Amino acid sequence: MNYEPILVGVAAFAIIGVFHPIVIKAEYYFSVHIWWLFAVVGTGLLAASLFMQGVFSYIMALLGITCLWSIIELFHQKRRVEKGWYPKNPKFIKEKRS
Repeated sequence: MNYEPILVGVAAFAIIGVFHPIVIKAEYYFSVHIWWLFAVVGTGLLAASLFMQGVFSYIMALLGITCLWSIIELFHQKRRVEKGWYPKNPKFIKEKRS
């Protein structure tokens, strides 16, 4: 029996579940200015997956693609914050002076 597809599926489910709060926290603390870090890490993980074999290369590629997808989600999270669906970080709220 081949258990690798099931392992990759479980890993994908776990990675997506872990990255959801990472994107929310990253947008809260750093705004969308952190997008480049997700790009560098994602590209690095994809490159690393090219030099690995077996199930670990699949999981590294999943992590890389998830990091790159997180860039899009950062900007979507910014819009969700602007709509009031998530709290704004007080340090990013500009003060109104009279």
